[in-house]
Amino acid sequence: MKRYVAFALLLLLVSPSQAQVFRNLFHKKKNVEVADTVKGLKRIEEVMNLLQTHYVSDPNTDKLSEDAVRNMLRTLDPHSIYVPAREVQRTNEALQGNFEGVGITFAVMDDTIRVQEVLAGGPAEKVGMLPGDKFLSIDNVMATGDSAKNSFVLRHLRGKKGTTVVVDALRGRDSITFHMVRDRIPIHSIEVSFMEEDSIGYISLLRFARTSVTEFRKALKDLKKQGMKSLVLDLRGNSGGFLDIAYGMANEFISSGRLIVYQQGRARKRQDFRANRHGSFRKGDLVVLIDEGSASASEIVSGAVQDWDRGLIVGRRSFGKGLVQTMYNLSDGSQVRITTARYYTPSGRCIQRPYDEGTDEYNKDIQRRYKHGELFTADSVHFPDSLKFKTFGGRTVYGGGGIMPDIFVPMDTTPATPYYTQCRRKGIINQFPQYWAGLHRKELSIKDFPAFMACYDSLGVDTEFVSYAASKGVHLDSLLSAPDSVTGVVADTVAAPSDSLSLADIDPFLHLQIKALLADNLFGRGHYYQIMKERDPVYQTAVAQLRKQRQAAATALP
Repeated sequence: MKRYVAFALLLLLVSPSQAQVFRNLFHKKKNVEVADTVKGLKRIEEVMNLLQTHYVSDPNTDKLSEDAVRNMLRTLDPHSIYVPAREVQRTNEALQGNFEGVGITFAVMDDTIRVQEVLAGGPAEKVGMLPGDKFLSIDNVMATGDSAKNSFVLRHLRGKKGTTVVVDALRGRDSITFHMVRDRIPIHSIEVSFMEEDSIGYISLLRFARTSVTEFRKALKDLKKQGMKSLVLDLRGNSGGFLDIAYGMANEFISSGRLIVYQQGRARKRQDFRANRHGSFRKGDLVVLIDEGSASASEIVSGAVQDWDRGLIVGRRSFGKGLVQTMYNLSDGSQVRITTARYYTPSGRCIQRPYDEGTDEYNKDIQRRYKHGELFTADSVHFPDSLKFKTFGGRTVYGGGGIMPDIFVPMDTTPATPYYTQCRRKGIINQFPQYWAGLHRKELSIKDFPAFMACYDSLGVDTEFVSYAASKGVHLDSLLSAPDSVTGVVADTVAAPSDSLSLADIDPFLHLQIKALLADNLFGRGHYYQIMKERDPVYQTAVAQLRKQRQAAATALP
């Protein structure tokens, strides 16, 4: 009855023609008696009339209708949602691949808004804004102190293309005024692509947006020019996107004519998506990286690759979302995304995990995986035989709860040093790269990332970091031998202070992270991971596997 109540309230708040459409859709559902529906509608109508006539204050019918729609969809499945009109644009931006603004990324530190990155070709770059600039005001509205919040910046910087925004900023001791004309800013699906040794390429896909396939093809072409023969495609943390874009991405790897995915629902006949003749990487070794944050479209791609034995899946079990949502616009500008079908991998797997216990329990699944040890050992993952399927090469795979990787790599549980923990808690790790770049950017003769990597150790960054942390109340000497306050463990990497020891000796992970964050600040997003990859066990496993395959192929040659 709860869903009838929500539905009835919705009918009271739309036009008669719209209400009839909803009634027709609702009445098509099997096992719902028309008499019960009419009875429920009448009851809600009576209550609404009573509220409008007798309630102590004017009822907020707009809020009531939003709550009604949310509750109605919530009872169906965890992925059918309502998006209010005020949130539609922001919600769709990442998937559409662009927004309208000035083209910066920023962070709030010490009650100050600081520019982290200036996007190439954007309005901010055109007027000379630089990373490290501190906002004083936006359109004469103070942007420091209590105003220094993410929501404040987004509300004032984003706006209609062609409109002007004025930002007063501080660079060192100089105050600068920037007049920027807002423009369309692309949101990239790929921020990282590079060549590893041994002709192995790496591409990280953050989302499945409208521009994703185009971006992928460009990155792949650039890597091939550098001699790439094998590919690592990183889908970790990629929560998905458009179904047709997932198909387009899988199409890059799967041979022409083969089934990539199919969808089917109560009101939708089965629809097959088969590979065409235009894939750009159908030969060459392939490894796809996934984890518990890889969902939906990521699982379509990794499922197709796995079912056709096209490549190896490395990492941890994926999220487990096998439901397809269709977006419908409502008359007030809001949207509903309704689950209209399930999708299936080529072997017939639906990888949607159960949601019978409700949305709240469904959303706790990742916590349960952590608690039960699944993120640390593959032996803790159990699938019933009823969910067993075969790849086209005869290997056993499972449905009903995400994509289980071919090679499991546990979550890294290396304990943090007490020094690292304190620096992280106080925000020093993220603050220092901007501080250092602001001091040294003009004097640096480093022109590009390779030069930075070659001379980094001579820049004295580690020494300056220790001094900066001390100025913020975190002293290295006093924490070297102290146990971590959370784990109670003294990390193996901790050593006694010595004039001959550097931060790289005392805390190798922190040394590496500072180096990576500084590279990101100086040369733009994407350089961080090129440095941090050496501490990424999933990536290192993938590269080792590709090298092993290459050696095996070379040995097999006559």
